Amino acid sequence: MRNPWFIDELAHAGPEHLDRDFVAGFDRKQGHPDPSEDLDALAAHGVDAGATVVDLGAGTGQFALAAAGRFARVVAVDISPAMVSSLRERAEERGLSNVECVRAGFLSYDHTGPPADAVHTRHALHQLPDFWKTQALNRIAAALRPGGVLRVRDLIYDFRPDQAGEFFDTWLAGAVDDPAAGYTRDDYIEHIQTEHSTYRWLFEPMLAACGFEIVDVKYAGSIYGAYTCVKR
Repeated sequence: MRNPWFIDELAHAGPEHLDRDFVAGFDRKQGHPDPSEDLDALAAHGVDAGATVVDLGAGTGQFALAAAGRFARVVAVDISPAMVSSLRERAEERGLSNVECVRAGFLSYDHTGPPADAVHTRHALHQLPDFWKTQALNRIAAALRPGGVLRVRDLIYDFRPDQAGEFFDTWLAGAVDDPAAGYTRDDYIEHIQTEHSTYRWLFEPMLAACGFEIVDVKYAGSIYGAYTCVKR
């Protein structure tokens, strides 16, 4: 059950994610990421065809809809009513009866049924400040079976504090000009100023403290981290 002192995640979701017009162009803006590497990472660590997989911060369902073709039960969870509505429509259009769409967040999703075999989350955990990340990770661990797999992709900083200017300058230089085609310089600045990406050297101890062992980690550009973890 949700603790009465938990924050309102809807207030941290970013107003654009609650806007149906933004949601309609979301996939184009984020560039249609291929979920196959994440699906393969789960399978490589024992998540088989009969598995229950939870996708937290599912967005428009690019991972969840692909996962439905690989696993028996997929629970797609998002705090945004607009995202959940879009995801449900897509699942119905594809006739995917094994996708359950739930409006909830990291701190309010209550898992039902047997413990999950895997949890996936992409570019969503940074919406929470660090204390609340640990609460989210603790709840994820509680929803997983022993040996269950957590796959996290997020904007996580793999540099020293005195290197922030150097790495952010490089990141901003790679932004696009057209906001309909991708993330702009202003989008990246807004992320840095208002969202809660953390350092790698803070995030990894959080995982350990919440009962996870990191079994694989990769970084791109010292900004984007991909973690495969197993619940101890």
